[in-house]
Amino acid sequence: MNRTIRRAGTVTLLLVMALLLRLTWLQMMHGEALADSDKNRRNTIEQYAQPFGDIYVGGEPVTGSKRAEDGGDLRYKRTYTDGPLYAPVTGYASQVRGATQLEGIYQDVLNGTDDRLKDPLQILTGEQAEPGNVLTTIDPDVQRTGYRALGDKKGAAVAIDPDSGEILGAVSTPSFDPSRISGSGSDDTAAWEQLTERSGNGKHDDRPMLNRALRHAVPPGSTFKLVVAAAALENDLYSSVDEPTDSPDPYTLKGTSTVLENENRSAPCEDASLRTALRYSCNNVFAKLATDLGAGKLREQAEKFGFNDEKQDVPVRAAKSNFPTEMDEAQTGLSGIGQFEVTATPLQMAMVSQAIAHNGELVDPHMVSRVQDGNGHTLQSYEDPDSHRVMSERTAQQLRSAMGTVVDKGTGSNAQIDGLTVGGKTGTAQHGVDNSGMPYAWFTSWAETDSGEKVAVAVVVEDSDAARAEVSGNGLAAPIAKKMMTAALR
Repeated sequence: MNRTIRRAGTVTLLLVMALLLRLTWLQMMHGEALADSDKNRRNTIEQYAQPFGDIYVGGEPVTGSKRAEDGGDLRYKRTYTDGPLYAPVTGYASQVRGATQLEGIYQDVLNGTDDRLKDPLQILTGEQAEPGNVLTTIDPDVQRTGYRALGDKKGAAVAIDPDSGEILGAVSTPSFDPSRISGSGSDDTAAWEQLTERSGNGKHDDRPMLNRALRHAVPPGSTFKLVVAAAALENDLYSSVDEPTDSPDPYTLKGTSTVLENENRSAPCEDASLRTALRYSCNNVFAKLATDLGAGKLREQAEKFGFNDEKQDVPVRAAKSNFPTEMDEAQTGLSGIGQFEVTATPLQMAMVSQAIAHNGELVDPHMVSRVQDGNGHTLQSYEDPDSHRVMSERTAQQLRSAMGTVVDKGTGSNAQIDGLTVGGKTGTAQHGVDNSGMPYAWFTSWAETDSGEKVAVAVVVEDSDAARAEVSGNGLAAPIAKKMMTAALR
């Protein structure tokens, strides 16, 4: 063999050995990362090789799977029953754009790749198992009632069972149909582009893919006064909701010349008791209370309700409801009426009423009851959630009584329901530069039957056809809450 051929053979052998060493090193050091990479199309092909498991509402699946029509290598695509109704719960699963909310959290269970679904042989071979299912706590009557009641308004509503923490409804409008974006065809692409165009920052931005029930925190306005009232009672600033307060009307924010007026200037708000102040939504009382308590005590009470929690999972991660960490006395006064930098999701304000209705104890809200394998065996249960005390039983009882007055004789009269005990709090929150935005109309409430069944509901209407002067929590949000509470308890 001549020298040139020998040298070429040696170099070739060395190159082959180097290539084998490189491949071995990559497999050992990065094999798992490469296999799990979003850019590895084999994973997507595997996921969509068989029908998915389903997400259930009220014992019936609200998701499905069907053969993809384009004949590509992704055999199945996701389908949705009443897609816009349940989109805030299910999220979407797209062949191209991934998965969100329950579809994303339980993706491995629903597509059969979760190791808990596999027998030992399937784990060794990497074979897909029969997919599992996710059972939600959503009550279809409550969900549908809230969705229809919101109609073409921009807003959201959340209903919770105070005793169990089960989320019975999570409604967000406007919504979208996840079925239209679940595939990889041109129609799906066009639908996605249309949805993203509606999620910009323009005048007609309505963001249909935004989960307003869980993922959108806005100023809560006067509904936050319940938190202030709880803090005042818990810190012994006042002994009961019927004790007169020291509250000049109008009230000048401390350290400023800014005078805080009440919307109803004829209301008996001067030195009003907490019951009267909640009934007439007296700004002077709650701004003064917040200032007297101080930012620290107010923040402590707000955080017991769930404000400032950055990991509020239900199991979908909710947006943080914010109570500011640094404020001067004037800003603290504004925070006492749910303004300044205070923000809340409908979930958070439902939790406020939830804790008050459940004797001061907050049971962790959750929208999934069980995760099952294909044979109905439980893989994970959420039916025994954690809880913590937010306030004393006496404080909760006092606030329930005062909230009942708001509905029976005050600003929440549109939430009255024959045969049920109802308590609530209205709110109208200003926002935008110089309060130029359309006010948010809020209502947070609870209802109870004679036999002790309960529900807590919070509603926010961000935009409607109503004139600015007609926007109010009682006018826009309370009727929606009333319908949802009725659906839950009847």
